[in-house]
Amino acid sequence: MKPFHLQIAAPDGLRYDGEADQLSVRGITGDLAIMAGHIPFMTALAKGSCRVYADGKIRHAKCSGGYLTVTKEVVRLLSTDFTWDDEEKERPLS
Repeated sequence: MKPFHLQIAAPDGLRYDGEADQLSVRGITGDLAIMAGHIPFMTALAKGSCRVYADGKIRHAKCSGGYLTVTKEVVRLLSTDFTWDDEEKERPLS
């Protein structure tokens, strides 16, 4: 599968910036799967799960909404809150 450049950003910073084979997210009109060569478009995201397929692995996350843009150069997911499932749920206060 041909990879594409994926960026995932949230208010606390850039959460992912690299190659991916597929991105699966929940849009406001239903579930979406993005792969290389996808037609350019933009959509709002609904609260739901997110899966990034890269390097033969699947990484799971929770996305609380935001926007997804797809261009020929890059796929960008901008989320109001984005948490990888393998991250600690509680973070120490700074």
